[in-house]
Amino acid sequence: MDSHRVLAGNGFHTSKEGETTAQVHSLVVYKDPNCGCCGKWIDYMNNHGFDAKAHDTEQLSSLKQAKGVPANVQSCHTAISSQGFVFEGHIPATYVHQFLNDTPPGAIGLAVPAMPVGSPGMEYGDQFRPYQVLLLNKDGSRSVYGEVNSLEESVL
Repeated sequence: MDSHRVLAGNGFHTSKEGETTAQVHSLVVYKDPNCGCCGKWIDYMNNHGFDAKAHDTEQLSSLKQAKGVPANVQSCHTAISSQGFVFEGHIPATYVHQFLNDTPPGAIGLAVPAMPVGSPGMEYGDQFRPYQVLLLNKDGSRSVYGEVNSLEESVL
């Protein structure tokens, strides 16, 4: 039997002794220095078990291209984990934890294209637009990793 199991996708693990311990993942978030929503997403991630640090850059396009993020799924910021995985856009923390704790073979990361209203960092009152979290693969393919259908699901 596996000695660890993920609890609610939040990056918490149960040890053999039954004690709950937090696994903190580090992210460097590359963003435009003038983008406010990126800072909100970084704060959200830090409040959901990550150690996310901002790195302002004017070279976002070349970074995204170098990391294999297709132009049609790009957003306003790109986070890179300490393991080298890419997280493009306003992805809910639960999906990033899930991906890092159980990375699909051949995957390079996740993306939420554009900037959907109601996604983490893009909150605007009670407005919400459903969106998909995409799995990005080394071979250039992508598939739906998850669907977010409510504001409550978005900010978990």
